[in-house]
Amino acid sequence: MSANVNTTQPLEYQTAQNRMNVLGFWIFLGAEIVLFSTLFGVYGVLYERYAGGPTHQDIIMIKEVMIQTLLLLTSSFTCGLAIFEMRRNHLKGLIGWLAVTFLLGIGFLYMEMNEFIHYVHLGATMQTSAFLSSFFVLLGTHGAHVTLGIGWGIMIIIQLLQRGLTPVTARKTFIIGLYWHFLDVVWIFIFTFVYLKGMVA
Repeated sequence: MSANVNTTQPLEYQTAQNRMNVLGFWIFLGAEIVLFSTLFGVYGVLYERYAGGPTHQDIIMIKEVMIQTLLLLTSSFTCGLAIFEMRRNHLKGLIGWLAVTFLLGIGFLYMEMNEFIHYVHLGATMQTSAFLSSFFVLLGTHGAHVTLGIGWGIMIIIQLLQRGLTPVTARKTFIIGLYWHFLDVVWIFIFTFVYLKGMVA
């Protein structure tokens, strides 16, 4: 068994199975890019179809969105620190930074839910206009992915506490790191093309 382990590689790449799993996840992220590209495309077609309802300028709370952005981008940095600690074989540091990462993610989701509630109180719902339908679907899909990432990350933290740092738990940690960074990149596009573009349109 040990003959199949390449100790010259980082822990998450030391077995052939791990390398295949990481490659498979990159392919999965490619499919996710197609999904979000489609949602961005739909939003791009519908973003000015207000049907007499609220427009971007009527509903967007840029201050709150800036805080959301800060939370999520900071979580990407702490996720990077977690992987750094993993490469140092420092389990406590790894778990600690992962916990901070997902706490920041929870803060992001809390603010996003408050944002949606604010929109609904203004009469901006999915049924109001094509613009709002595409808006809520795009942001909701991203929010659902963040929720999934947090739940997934918590399960990985539990496995790290139970099993320690092994090639298998390292691979799982590395993959959730890729996933989390991907969500942050998607958010940058949302912030730029939905919020900022909406403010200056």
